[in-house]
Amino acid sequence: MKDNRRDFIKKSASLAAAISVGGIGSAMPIPIDQRKKAGKIKEYKKDAGIKFAFLMGPTSPKVPFARQIGVLHAVSGVERIPDTKAWDPKAITATKEIWEKEGIKWTVVEGPPSLGTQTKLGLAGKDEEIANFITFMKNLKQYGDVDVICYNWMPVISWARTQTDRPGRGGALMTAFDYEDMKGKPLTQYGEISKELLWKNLEYFLKAVVPEAEKIGMNLSLHPDDPQVDSIQGISRIMNTVESFDRMLDIYPSKYNGITMCQGNFSLMGADIPTLVRRWGKREIINFVHFRSVQDLSGVIPSTKFTECFHDEGQIDMYEAMKAYYDIGFHGPLRPDHVPTMHGETNERPGYMTLGNLYATGYIRGLAESVAKSGSKS
Repeated sequence: MKDNRRDFIKKSASLAAAISVGGIGSAMPIPIDQRKKAGKIKEYKKDAGIKFAFLMGPTSPKVPFARQIGVLHAVSGVERIPDTKAWDPKAITATKEIWEKEGIKWTVVEGPPSLGTQTKLGLAGKDEEIANFITFMKNLKQYGDVDVICYNWMPVISWARTQTDRPGRGGALMTAFDYEDMKGKPLTQYGEISKELLWKNLEYFLKAVVPEAEKIGMNLSLHPDDPQVDSIQGISRIMNTVESFDRMLDIYPSKYNGITMCQGNFSLMGADIPTLVRRWGKREIINFVHFRSVQDLSGVIPSTKFTECFHDEGQIDMYEAMKAYYDIGFHGPLRPDHVPTMHGETNERPGYMTLGNLYATGYIRGLAESVAKSGSKS
Protein backbone atom coordinates (compact mmCIF):
# COMPACT_ATOMS: atom_id res chain seq x y z
CA MET A 1 0.00 0.00 0.00
CA LYS A 2 2.88 2.38 0.89
CA ASP A 3 4.63 1.56 -2.41
CA ASN A 4 1.46 2.42 -4.36
CA ARG A 5 1.18 5.72 -2.52
CA ARG A 6 4.84 6.54 -3.29
CA ASP A 7 4.24 5.78 -7.00
CA PHE A 8 1.18 8.06 -7.07
CA ILE A 9 3.14 10.94 -5.46
CA LYS A 10 6.02 10.51 -7.93
CA LYS A 11 3.63 10.55 -10.90
CA SER A 12 1.83 13.62 -9.58
CA ALA A 13 5.10 15.45 -9.11
CA SER A 14 6.16 14.60 -12.65
CA LEU A 15 2.85 15.88 -14.05
CA ALA A 16 3.14 19.11 -12.07
CA ALA A 17 6.62 19.64 -13.42
CA ALA A 18 5.47 19.08 -16.97
CA ILE A 19 2.67 21.59 -16.55
CA SER A 20 5.01 24.18 -15.05
CA VAL A 21 7.37 23.80 -18.03
CA GLY A 22 4.64 24.59 -20.54
CA GLY A 23 2.13 21.78 -20.60
CA ILE A 24 -0.67 23.98 -19.27
CA GLY A 25 -0.11 26.47 -22.09
CA SER A 26 -0.82 23.84 -24.71
CA ALA A 27 -4.02 22.86 -22.92
CA MET A 28 -5.46 26.38 -22.80
CA PRO A 29 -7.40 27.78 -25.78
CA ILE A 30 -5.52 30.01 -28.21
CA PRO A 31 -6.83 33.61 -28.14
CA ILE A 32 -9.29 34.44 -30.92
CA ASP A 33 -7.06 37.10 -32.49
CA GLN A 34 -4.19 34.59 -32.77
CA ARG A 35 -6.47 32.01 -34.37
CA LYS A 36 -7.69 34.64 -36.87
CA LYS A 37 -4.09 35.49 -37.80
CA ALA A 38 -3.37 31.81 -38.28
CA GLY A 39 -6.35 31.56 -40.64
CA LYS A 40 -8.20 29.15 -38.38
CA ILE A 41 -11.24 31.43 -37.99
CA LYS A 42 -13.11 33.00 -40.92
CA GLU A 43 -13.96 36.66 -40.55
CA TYR A 44 -17.70 36.87 -39.91
CA LYS A 45 -19.89 39.87 -40.54
CA LYS A 46 -23.16 39.86 -38.61
CA ASP A 47 -26.07 38.48 -40.63
CA ALA A 48 -23.59 37.83 -43.46
CA GLY A 49 -23.70 41.55 -44.21
CA ILE A 50 -27.41 41.45 -45.07
CA LYS A 51 -29.67 44.22 -43.80
CA PHE A 52 -32.30 42.39 -41.76
CA ALA A 53 -35.61 44.26 -41.85
CA PHE A 54 -39.26 44.10 -40.83
CA LEU A 55 -42.26 45.48 -42.67
CA MET A 56 -43.70 47.76 -39.99
CA GLY A 57 -44.86 51.23 -39.10
CA PRO A 58 -43.46 53.22 -36.17
CA THR A 59 -46.39 52.19 -33.93
CA SER A 60 -46.18 48.50 -34.84
CA PRO A 61 -45.84 46.02 -31.94
CA LYS A 62 -42.84 44.64 -33.83
CA VAL A 63 -40.73 47.76 -33.16
CA PRO A 64 -39.51 46.99 -29.60
CA PHE A 65 -38.88 43.37 -30.58
CA ALA A 66 -36.94 44.54 -33.64
CA ARG A 67 -34.55 46.54 -31.48
CA GLN A 68 -34.10 43.67 -29.04
CA ILE A 69 -33.28 41.06 -31.67
CA GLY A 70 -31.17 43.35 -33.82
CA VAL A 71 -33.45 43.89 -36.79
CA LEU A 72 -32.48 47.50 -37.34
CA HIS A 73 -33.93 48.28 -40.77
CA ALA A 74 -37.51 49.29 -41.49
CA VAL A 75 -39.61 48.67 -44.58
CA SER A 76 -42.40 51.19 -44.33
CA GLY A 77 -44.53 53.81 -46.00
CA VAL A 78 -44.51 57.55 -45.38
CA GLU A 79 -46.12 59.21 -42.37
CA ARG A 80 -49.39 60.96 -43.14
CA ILE A 81 -49.26 64.66 -42.41
CA PRO A 82 -52.36 66.86 -42.96
CA ASP A 83 -52.28 68.98 -46.13
CA THR A 84 -49.00 67.33 -47.16
CA LYS A 85 -48.37 64.96 -50.05
CA ALA A 86 -46.45 61.77 -49.33
CA TRP A 87 -43.72 62.84 -51.74
CA ASP A 88 -43.21 66.24 -50.09
CA PRO A 89 -39.92 66.76 -48.19
CA LYS A 90 -41.85 67.53 -44.99
CA ALA A 91 -43.51 64.10 -44.91
CA ILE A 92 -40.34 62.25 -45.82
CA THR A 93 -38.21 64.11 -43.28
CA ALA A 94 -40.77 63.46 -40.55
CA THR A 95 -40.77 59.73 -41.33
CA LYS A 96 -36.99 59.51 -41.24
CA GLU A 97 -36.83 61.34 -37.90
CA ILE A 98 -39.42 59.04 -36.34
CA TRP A 99 -37.37 55.98 -37.26
CA GLU A 100 -34.14 57.57 -36.10
CA LYS A 101 -35.66 58.13 -32.66
CA GLU A 102 -36.46 54.43 -32.57
CA GLY A 103 -32.85 53.57 -33.37
CA ILE A 104 -33.90 51.97 -36.65
CA LYS A 105 -32.81 52.86 -40.19
CA TRP A 106 -35.58 53.52 -42.71
CA THR A 107 -34.32 51.53 -45.68
CA VAL A 108 -37.15 50.53 -48.05
CA VAL A 109 -40.47 51.98 -49.18
CA GLU A 110 -42.79 49.17 -50.20
CA GLY A 111 -45.90 50.15 -52.16
CA PRO A 112 -45.03 53.73 -53.18
CA PRO A 113 -47.93 56.17 -52.73
CA SER A 114 -47.39 57.86 -56.09
CA LEU A 115 -47.83 54.86 -58.40
CA GLY A 116 -51.32 53.57 -59.06
CA THR A 117 -54.12 52.76 -61.46
CA GLN A 118 -53.61 55.70 -63.82
CA THR A 119 -50.07 54.63 -64.69
CA LYS A 120 -50.63 50.87 -64.76
CA LEU A 121 -53.77 51.11 -66.91
CA GLY A 122 -52.57 54.08 -68.98
CA LEU A 123 -55.44 56.33 -67.97
CA ALA A 124 -55.71 60.12 -68.00
CA GLY A 125 -53.42 61.53 -65.34
CA LYS A 126 -50.67 58.93 -65.81
CA ASP A 127 -48.02 61.52 -66.69
CA GLU A 128 -48.77 63.52 -63.57
CA GLU A 129 -48.59 60.35 -61.50
CA ILE A 130 -45.23 59.44 -63.03
CA ALA A 131 -43.93 62.96 -62.41
CA ASN A 132 -44.97 62.62 -58.76
CA PHE A 133 -43.19 59.26 -58.60
CA ILE A 134 -39.98 60.82 -59.87
CA THR A 135 -40.32 63.64 -57.33
CA PHE A 136 -40.92 61.02 -54.65
CA MET A 137 -37.75 59.16 -55.63
CA LYS A 138 -35.62 62.28 -55.52
CA ASN A 139 -36.98 63.53 -52.20
CA LEU A 140 -36.85 60.05 -50.68
CA LYS A 141 -33.17 59.84 -51.53
CA GLN A 142 -32.35 63.40 -50.45
CA TYR A 143 -34.43 63.76 -47.29
CA GLY A 144 -35.05 60.16 -46.26
CA ASP A 145 -31.76 58.49 -47.16
CA VAL A 146 -33.80 55.58 -48.56
CA ASP A 147 -32.43 53.80 -51.62
CA VAL A 148 -34.90 50.99 -52.37
CA ILE A 149 -38.48 51.29 -53.66
CA CYS A 150 -40.41 48.03 -53.93
CA TYR A 151 -43.36 48.30 -56.32
CA ASN A 152 -45.63 45.95 -58.26
CA TRP A 153 -47.52 45.89 -61.55
CA MET A 154 -50.85 44.58 -60.24
CA PRO A 155 -53.49 47.22 -61.03
CA VAL A 156 -56.85 47.31 -59.23
CA ILE A 157 -56.40 43.93 -57.50
CA SER A 158 -53.10 43.49 -55.70
CA TRP A 159 -52.15 40.82 -53.15
CA ALA A 160 -54.99 38.29 -52.97
CA ARG A 161 -55.77 35.23 -50.88
CA THR A 162 -58.89 33.06 -50.73
CA GLN A 163 -58.26 31.91 -47.15
CA THR A 164 -56.46 33.61 -44.28
CA ASP A 165 -56.97 31.08 -41.50
CA ARG A 166 -55.95 27.72 -42.95
CA PRO A 167 -54.82 25.49 -40.06
CA GLY A 168 -51.12 24.73 -40.20
CA ARG A 169 -48.51 23.19 -37.94
CA GLY A 170 -49.66 23.06 -34.34
CA GLY A 171 -52.80 25.03 -35.19
CA ALA A 172 -50.99 28.10 -36.54
CA LEU A 173 -53.06 30.00 -39.11
CA MET A 174 -51.75 30.18 -42.65
CA THR A 175 -52.81 32.20 -45.67
CA ALA A 176 -53.77 30.21 -48.76
CA PHE A 177 -54.97 30.65 -52.33
CA ASP A 178 -57.15 28.53 -54.62
CA TYR A 179 -57.76 29.86 -58.14
CA GLU A 180 -61.01 27.86 -58.35
CA ASP A 181 -62.48 30.03 -55.60
CA MET A 182 -61.79 33.18 -57.66
CA LYS A 183 -63.55 32.00 -60.78
CA GLY A 184 -67.01 33.37 -61.38
CA LYS A 185 -66.34 36.64 -59.59
CA PRO A 186 -67.52 39.67 -61.59
CA LEU A 187 -65.31 41.93 -63.65
CA THR A 188 -64.15 45.15 -62.05
CA GLN A 189 -65.27 48.57 -63.29
CA TYR A 190 -62.36 48.49 -65.75
CA GLY A 191 -63.62 45.39 -67.59
CA GLU A 192 -61.16 43.14 -69.39
CA ILE A 193 -57.56 44.35 -69.22
CA SER A 194 -55.17 42.72 -71.68
CA LYS A 195 -51.56 41.71 -71.14
CA GLU A 196 -50.53 43.81 -74.13
CA LEU A 197 -51.89 46.95 -72.48
CA LEU A 198 -50.05 46.24 -69.23
CA TRP A 199 -46.77 45.61 -71.05
CA LYS A 200 -47.17 48.85 -73.02
CA ASN A 201 -47.74 50.84 -69.84
CA LEU A 202 -44.90 49.15 -67.96
CA GLU A 203 -42.47 49.98 -70.76
CA TYR A 204 -43.68 53.60 -70.80
CA PHE A 205 -43.14 53.81 -67.04
CA LEU A 206 -39.68 52.22 -67.02
CA LYS A 207 -38.34 54.40 -69.84
CA ALA A 208 -39.53 57.52 -68.03
CA VAL A 209 -38.42 56.56 -64.53
CA VAL A 210 -35.30 54.38 -64.64
CA PRO A 211 -33.04 57.07 -66.17
CA GLU A 212 -33.98 59.34 -63.27
CA ALA A 213 -33.38 56.53 -60.78
CA GLU A 214 -29.89 56.02 -62.23
CA LYS A 215 -29.02 59.66 -61.69
CA ILE A 216 -29.71 59.51 -57.95
CA GLY A 217 -28.90 55.86 -57.21
CA MET A 218 -32.44 54.72 -56.40
CA ASN A 219 -32.91 50.95 -56.61
CA LEU A 220 -36.29 50.18 -58.16
CA SER A 221 -37.37 46.64 -57.23
CA LEU A 222 -40.33 45.11 -59.05
CA HIS A 223 -42.26 42.55 -57.01
CA PRO A 224 -43.81 39.55 -58.81
CA ASP A 225 -47.55 39.19 -59.16
CA ASP A 226 -49.04 37.58 -56.06
CA PRO A 227 -50.71 35.26 -56.75
CA GLN A 228 -48.88 34.51 -59.97
CA VAL A 229 -51.97 33.45 -61.93
CA ASP A 230 -53.09 34.45 -65.43
CA SER A 231 -55.76 36.99 -64.47
CA ILE A 232 -58.15 37.96 -61.67
CA GLN A 233 -61.63 39.32 -62.36
CA GLY A 234 -60.65 40.30 -65.88
CA ILE A 235 -57.39 42.02 -64.87
CA SER A 236 -54.48 40.28 -66.57
CA ARG A 237 -51.25 39.47 -64.75
CA ILE A 238 -47.95 39.87 -66.60
CA MET A 239 -45.24 39.56 -63.94
CA ASN A 240 -46.08 35.93 -63.29
CA THR A 241 -43.23 34.03 -64.98
CA VAL A 242 -39.46 34.16 -64.85
CA GLU A 243 -39.45 34.84 -68.60
CA SER A 244 -41.62 37.93 -68.02
CA PHE A 245 -39.03 39.30 -65.62
CA ASP A 246 -36.26 38.69 -68.14
CA ARG A 247 -38.33 40.65 -70.66
CA MET A 248 -38.86 43.47 -68.15
CA LEU A 249 -35.14 43.65 -67.38
CA ASP A 250 -34.33 43.92 -71.08
CA ILE A 251 -36.66 46.90 -71.58
CA TYR A 252 -34.14 49.10 -69.78
CA PRO A 253 -31.04 47.17 -68.64
CA SER A 254 -29.78 48.75 -65.44
CA LYS A 255 -28.95 47.83 -61.86
CA TYR A 256 -31.59 50.38 -60.89
CA ASN A 257 -34.24 48.52 -62.88
CA GLY A 258 -34.17 45.60 -60.49
CA ILE A 259 -36.15 42.91 -58.76
CA THR A 260 -37.65 42.10 -55.40
CA MET A 261 -36.71 38.45 -55.03
CA CYS A 262 -39.92 37.20 -53.46
CA GLN A 263 -38.94 33.57 -53.07
CA GLY A 264 -42.47 32.27 -52.65
CA ASN A 265 -43.85 33.59 -55.91
CA PHE A 266 -40.83 32.67 -58.02
CA SER A 267 -40.90 29.16 -56.54
CA LEU A 268 -44.59 28.87 -57.41
CA MET A 269 -43.65 29.85 -60.97
CA GLY A 270 -41.56 26.67 -61.04
CA ALA A 271 -38.16 28.29 -60.47
CA ASP A 272 -35.36 26.74 -58.44
CA ILE A 273 -34.60 29.63 -56.10
CA PRO A 274 -30.84 29.12 -55.54
CA THR A 275 -30.27 28.77 -59.29
CA LEU A 276 -32.34 31.86 -60.08
CA VAL A 277 -30.62 33.93 -57.38
CA ARG A 278 -27.23 33.08 -58.84
CA ARG A 279 -28.34 33.84 -62.41
CA TRP A 280 -29.81 37.23 -61.60
CA GLY A 281 -27.07 37.88 -59.06
CA LYS A 282 -24.57 38.01 -61.92
CA ARG A 283 -26.53 40.96 -63.31
CA GLU A 284 -26.63 42.65 -59.88
CA ILE A 285 -30.35 43.36 -60.14
CA ILE A 286 -31.61 41.72 -56.92
CA ASN A 287 -32.18 44.83 -54.82
CA PHE A 288 -34.49 43.47 -52.12
CA VAL A 289 -35.46 40.04 -50.79
CA HIS A 290 -38.69 38.65 -49.37
CA PHE A 291 -37.43 35.50 -47.63
CA ARG A 292 -40.48 33.26 -47.41
CA SER A 293 -41.57 29.69 -47.99
CA VAL A 294 -44.62 28.16 -49.66
CA GLN A 295 -46.13 24.82 -50.59
CA ASP A 296 -47.78 24.19 -53.94
CA LEU A 297 -51.01 22.18 -53.69
CA SER A 298 -52.00 22.25 -57.37
CA GLY A 299 -49.35 20.23 -59.16
CA VAL A 300 -49.23 22.69 -62.06
CA ILE A 301 -46.91 25.57 -63.01
CA PRO A 302 -47.53 28.40 -62.33
CA SER A 303 -49.27 27.18 -59.19
CA THR A 304 -53.01 27.75 -58.96
CA LYS A 305 -53.38 26.49 -55.39
CA PHE A 306 -50.90 26.95 -52.58
CA THR A 307 -50.44 27.68 -48.92
CA GLU A 308 -47.85 29.69 -47.04
CA CYS A 309 -46.03 28.06 -44.19
CA PHE A 310 -43.31 28.35 -41.58
CA HIS A 311 -39.87 29.12 -42.94
CA ASP A 312 -38.53 25.69 -42.01
CA GLU A 313 -41.15 23.80 -44.04
CA GLY A 314 -42.34 24.14 -47.60
CA GLN A 315 -40.83 23.43 -51.00
CA ILE A 316 -37.84 25.81 -51.02
CA ASP A 317 -34.39 24.68 -49.88
CA MET A 318 -33.82 27.67 -47.62
CA TYR A 319 -30.23 26.74 -46.74
CA GLU A 320 -29.24 26.55 -50.41
CA ALA A 321 -31.09 29.82 -51.03
CA MET A 322 -29.07 31.56 -48.33
CA LYS A 323 -25.87 30.11 -49.80
CA ALA A 324 -26.81 31.63 -53.14
CA TYR A 325 -27.34 35.11 -51.63
CA TYR A 326 -24.00 34.81 -49.86
CA ASP A 327 -22.19 33.70 -53.00
CA ILE A 328 -23.48 36.63 -55.09
CA GLY A 329 -22.45 39.05 -52.34
CA PHE A 330 -25.96 40.26 -51.55
CA HIS A 331 -25.80 42.90 -48.82
CA GLY A 332 -29.15 44.58 -49.40
CA PRO A 333 -32.33 44.56 -47.29
CA LEU A 334 -34.09 41.27 -46.56
CA ARG A 335 -37.28 40.68 -44.61
CA PRO A 336 -39.48 37.72 -43.69
CA ASP A 337 -42.82 37.69 -45.46
CA HIS A 338 -46.26 36.13 -45.03
CA VAL A 339 -45.65 34.40 -41.73
CA PRO A 340 -48.16 32.20 -39.89
CA THR A 341 -50.29 33.68 -37.12
CA MET A 342 -49.26 31.94 -33.91
CA HIS A 343 -50.85 31.07 -30.57
CA GLY A 344 -52.26 34.05 -28.69
CA GLU A 345 -52.39 36.38 -31.72
CA THR A 346 -55.57 37.83 -33.19
CA ASN A 347 -54.90 37.28 -36.92
CA GLU A 348 -56.10 40.84 -37.60
CA ARG A 349 -53.34 41.17 -40.20
CA PRO A 350 -52.97 37.69 -41.72
CA GLY A 351 -49.42 36.98 -42.77
CA TYR A 352 -48.01 39.98 -40.94
CA MET A 353 -48.36 39.31 -37.23
CA THR A 354 -45.46 39.55 -34.78
CA LEU A 355 -44.56 36.11 -33.45
CA GLY A 356 -44.11 34.52 -36.85
CA ASN A 357 -41.72 37.29 -37.82
CA LEU A 358 -39.66 36.69 -34.68
CA TYR A 359 -39.50 32.96 -35.34
CA ALA A 360 -38.57 33.55 -38.98
CA THR A 361 -35.81 35.99 -38.11
CA GLY A 362 -34.13 33.56 -35.74
CA TYR A 363 -34.28 30.88 -38.41
CA ILE A 364 -32.92 33.18 -41.14
CA ARG A 365 -30.15 34.48 -38.88
CA GLY A 366 -29.06 30.92 -38.14
CA LEU A 367 -28.88 30.18 -41.86
CA ALA A 368 -26.90 33.36 -42.53
CA GLU A 369 -24.33 32.66 -39.83
CA SER A 370 -23.93 29.03 -40.84
CA VAL A 371 -23.44 29.88 -44.50
CA ALA A 372 -21.10 32.81 -43.85
CA LYS A 373 -18.87 30.85 -41.50
CA SER A 374 -18.66 27.96 -43.94
CA GLY A 375 -17.52 30.28 -46.73
CA SER A 376 -20.05 28.68 -49.15
CA LYS A 377 -19.06 29.02 -52.86
CA SER A 378 -20.74 25.69 -53.38
